[in-house]
Amino acid sequence: MAKKAWAWLVPAAALVLFAIAAAVGVGPWLELLCGIGLIGAVLTAVHHAEVVAHRVGEPFGTLVLALAVTAIEASLVLSMMLAGGADAATLPRDTIYAAVMIICTGVIGLCVLVGGIAHREQTFNIQGAGGGVAALIVMAVLVLELPDFTVTTGYGTYNNAQLEFVAAVSAVLWAIYVFVQTVRHRDYFLPADGASDESVHAPPPSVAQAWASFGLLVASLLAVVGLAKMLSPTVERGVETLGAPRAVVGIVIAMLVLLPETTAAVRAAHANRLQTSMNLAIGSALASIGLTVPVVVLASIAMRLPLTLGLAPKDLVLLDLTLLVTAIALGTGRTYIMQGAVLLVLFASFFFLAFVP
Repeated sequence: MAKKAWAWLVPAAALVLFAIAAAVGVGPWLELLCGIGLIGAVLTAVHHAEVVAHRVGEPFGTLVLALAVTAIEASLVLSMMLAGGADAATLPRDTIYAAVMIICTGVIGLCVLVGGIAHREQTFNIQGAGGGVAALIVMAVLVLELPDFTVTTGYGTYNNAQLEFVAAVSAVLWAIYVFVQTVRHRDYFLPADGASDESVHAPPPSVAQAWASFGLLVASLLAVVGLAKMLSPTVERGVETLGAPRAVVGIVIAMLVLLPETTAAVRAAHANRLQTSMNLAIGSALASIGLTVPVVVLASIAMRLPLTLGLAPKDLVLLDLTLLVTAIALGTGRTYIMQGAVLLVLFASFFFLAFVP
C-alpha cells in the first residue's frame, strides 16, 4: 500500500510544485523543492515505465517510455522556438545533437560499463540494434551535417523543399523501425536468453494497474519537463557564472529530460537485461530525430521561423566519431567494459568541449 501511495503521491506533488513555480516564480527555497521534485518524478517515471513494460512485454515496454519522453521533449522545443523567435533558430539543432550524443555515448556507454562490471560480458541481438544504428547514422547526417554542404541557402540551413524532404525521410525511417521492432521482426528485439526476461520471474500486473501506471508515467514525465523548464533560469545563471557557452544550457536540460530513460536503461543493464537497454537507447535516439524534426520543420515553415540545423566543425567531428565508434562497439552483439569505457570517454569529451570549445 505504501508503495502504491508513493507511486502516485510523488508525481502529484511534482506537478503541484510546477504549478506553484509557474504561478509565483522560482525563489531560492522553491528551487530546492523543485530540484527534489524533479528527482522524485524521474524515479517515479522509471517505476511506472517498468510496470507498463512488464505488462506489455518487450519491445513494447521500452517503446512506451521512449515515445512519451520524446513527444514531450518535442513539445518543449516547439514552445521554446515560438517564444524565442530568431534567437531560438539553433535550439532544435542543439537539442537533437545533445540527445544523440548523450544517448550514444553517455547512456549506452554507462549501460555497457555497468553491465560489464556486474556480469563480465553481455549479449544482445545485433539484427535489431544494427538496423537501428544504420538508420540513426543516416538520419543524423541528413539532419545535422548535410545542411553545411548544400548550396541553395546559407551555411547550416535548408530551403523549404529540403526541409520537407528531410522531415519526411526522418519520419518514414522512424516509422519503419517501429514497424520492424513491434511487428515484422519483433524477435530481433527480444532477449536471446528467455531466462533474462523479467516476465518469467513475476506475474505481470493487471490491465487496470498497467493503465494506471501509464497515466502516472505521463504525469511524471510532464512534471520532469515542466520542472526542468522552471529550473532552466537557475541553470543559465550557473552557466553564466562559469563563463560557459550558452549552448551548455540546452545540454543540461537535455540531460534532465533524458534522466528517466537513462535510469531505466542502466537498471536493466545491471539486471543483465542489456537487450532492454539497447532497445530503449537506440529507439530513443531515433525518436528524438524522427519525431522532433517533422514537428520543428512544420512549425518553421508554417510560421516562418528561422531554423539552423547544420553543426559547427567541432561538433561535426565529434558526431562522426561517435557514430563510427557506436557502430563498431555494438557491431558484434557482445559487450564488455572496454566498449563502455571508450564511449564514456567520448561523452566526457563532448561535455568538456561544450564548456571549453
